[in-house]
Amino acid sequence: MDENLLNDVVAAALKAGADAAEAVGADRRSLSISVRMGELEEVEREESRDLGLRVFVGRRQATVSGSDISAEARTKLVERAVAMARLAPEDPYAGLADPDRLARGPLPELDLFDPAEPSPESLEDRARVAEAAARAVPKVTNSDGGSGSWSASQWTMVTSGGFTGVHRASGFSIGASAIAGDDEGMETGYDGRSTRWQSDLPTPESLGAEAGRRAASRLGARKIASTTAPVIFENRLAGSLMSPLIGAISGPSIARGTSFLKDRLGQQIFAKGIFLTDDPHKPRGLGSSPFDDEGVANEKRHLIDDGVLTTWLLNTSSARQLGLVTTGHASRGLAGPPGVSTSNLTFQPGDRDQATLMKDAGKGLLITSMFGPSLNGNTGDWSVGCSGFWFEDGEIAYPVNEITVAGNLLDIFGRVVPGSDLEIRGSANAPSLLVDALAIAGR
Repeated sequence: MDENLLNDVVAAALKAGADAAEAVGADRRSLSISVRMGELEEVEREESRDLGLRVFVGRRQATVSGSDISAEARTKLVERAVAMARLAPEDPYAGLADPDRLARGPLPELDLFDPAEPSPESLEDRARVAEAAARAVPKVTNSDGGSGSWSASQWTMVTSGGFTGVHRASGFSIGASAIAGDDEGMETGYDGRSTRWQSDLPTPESLGAEAGRRAASRLGARKIASTTAPVIFENRLAGSLMSPLIGAISGPSIARGTSFLKDRLGQQIFAKGIFLTDDPHKPRGLGSSPFDDEGVANEKRHLIDDGVLTTWLLNTSSARQLGLVTTGHASRGLAGPPGVSTSNLTFQPGDRDQATLMKDAGKGLLITSMFGPSLNGNTGDWSVGCSGFWFEDGEIAYPVNEITVAGNLLDIFGRVVPGSDLEIRGSANAPSLLVDALAIAGR
């Protein structure tokens, strides 16, 4: 969206009575194609231009958004935003980011935009090839389909505090989902990948074959008796084990006093040698950006440094509430005030691969799928439904399902051992993670 248009919106908001204003524009184009059983199933094309406006009247704020960017619609948007702000409750911490925290040029070049726009035919071909490779795997009897997609977006921000920034990114993805079956039942398996650049995608054949293999390997799953045993979280999903940690160190949670880590800043919560980094400037990273969603300068941080919790994740509002300064973790959409989020989160790997972790553990559970997590944010008590494989003597013995693992996250974090098999698959990545003993609820 044109910077001049956003500057006009900010100026109009100030003229209408706002003390400060922030306008953002989002332009997006995307194409997604899915196939099933070798036949074209769905084609989705999107082209959108949306405008968001946040205004402040004293310490009162309001946000509005719309997809009509005509002059008449912009005028109504501004009037509505200022009227809403005048009626909003006062928030002593509301306001634009402090000028000395803003990102100033030159902004880092992150290589996030691939100008190539694939044709619908090429996306359909990728989806067909991925699905065909999945269906070719022995014991695969059905398919949930294959998909190929592309997107290109631009995020532009202008504030009355003197910030202007533009962030462009592209995205390419391929995925396939297979269904394997035998006399005892059916199991599903999925594999997919998203990248900023088309050339970084794996081949559709490899993704489809892996989806089929994962489905077939789950056939014959057993239920196991409740026990306590070592648990390994597979690298594909181990990053999700960090989600409760990120929620617990987010500024709003700390400010509300609703975090099980609220008194742990600067303390050892993981073993020595554990590092968890957040890097918004990773080239081609799926979570990368040259500035945060308040225009604040962002940077690589060790959230966990040699096992020690080093920082909260702060936007301007939560930082002010805590008497601190923003860490550049503000995150927002077009509507609503900013929250907080990480960018490219990476649990740094150890020196043992998954097979060695299993050998060291001897016998236990390898989790390959998790669903329905439950967390008590005040205490850290956590449980999650899962399925995977039971291993004995360091070797896979048989697949298992309908089980739940549970524990207290402070205890779990303190005993996590990272493997060496880190794969960068998304914006939150981890190697396989071993916990030497967890409660497993089965039949």
